[in-house]
Amino acid sequence: MFDEIMGKFEGSPSQQAVIRLLLERGFSVNAAGRVVSGGIEIPFTGIAREIDVDRRVVDSTTDAICADPELQRIFANISAIPSLRDLAPVLDLTVLTVEVAAADASGIIARVTDLIAEAGISIRQLISEDPEFTDEPKLYIITDEPVDGDLLVSIRELPFVRRVEF
Repeated sequence: MFDEIMGKFEGSPSQQAVIRLLLERGFSVNAAGRVVSGGIEIPFTGIAREIDVDRRVVDSTTDAICADPELQRIFANISAIPSLRDLAPVLDLTVLTVEVAAADASGIIARVTDLIAEAGISIRQLISEDPEFTDEPKLYIITDEPVDGDLLVSIRELPFVRRVEF
């Protein structure tokens, strides 16, 4: 799906950058063509500054989204999810990052979380990056307590895991 969305902006790398930012941040585009997070409007100038494009590129991208029924349906329904990943050190939580060889394989989350549950560790949050939206998706697991070395080794030994870090 990501490739289809980006294909609609194939001739404009700047518009593709806008699309990528909207998807990565979970920003919606409302019926009026404004970029929003929940009910809060995000100024086009702020978006443009973030990705180093002209404000008019953001405007033309949202116009294109509103003009395309499929894109409008997608971008009207995106929402952001609060992440504990960056807050973990402040809240004394542990973040385990798992990189896998084939992120679209089935059972990855189940196998990793089973090992964590078997170790008696509570998971506060799990964030799985979508393989269609990023080149090297990662699985982030935020736990209440530290993960010991034996558990890290067990996760690392799973056949689909490339790398584990915390």
